Amino acid sequence: MRKLVLFVVAGFVCSIFASAQAKALVLESSAFGDGEMMPMETGFRNGNVSPALFWEDIHEGVKSFALVMDDPDAHGWTHWVVYNIPPGVKTLPENFPAVRELADGTMQGINDFKKIGYGGPSPPSGIHRYVFRLFALDAKLDLAPGASKASLLESIKGHILAQTRLVGRYGR
Repeated sequence: MRKLVLFVVAGFVCSIFASAQAKALVLESSAFGDGEMMPMETGFRNGNVSPALFWEDIHEGVKSFALVMDDPDAHGWTHWVVYNIPPGVKTLPENFPAVRELADGTMQGINDFKKIGYGGPSPPSGIHRYVFRLFALDAKLDLAPGASKASLLESIKGHILAQTRLVGRYGR
């Protein structure tokens, strides 16, 4: 009987763990894998082409997604701020347009190059890490186009259902 109880408890714990794993938010790119080198054309001076990003999410109650790309090796230099991505959208295509607002309501903020949209890697020397953070939110944000990373991060407090990250490296 004791073995049966242990078996049932173990099965219950495993099912809880499996369902928690099934709800993980996953961010990927077709241009590079997590921790890998980003293509040269993604660099600010080498084409400034944003990489294609895609994600999977099965969280209920997602009202929007937000994305931040920054460089922790350059004191958090902001390269990309995107928010109010509709819940049905699961990709940002390569060479995402540098516009303040798309027809579907997706908005972009200002990067530390003082421009709207994607600003690619531009390390002064060596190889830097570029962290893409994706947030699944329970709200559409009340931010105008052109918001800063700081404004976005303040606005999402208390609204994050899930988050994930993808790290690319760039430089020589």
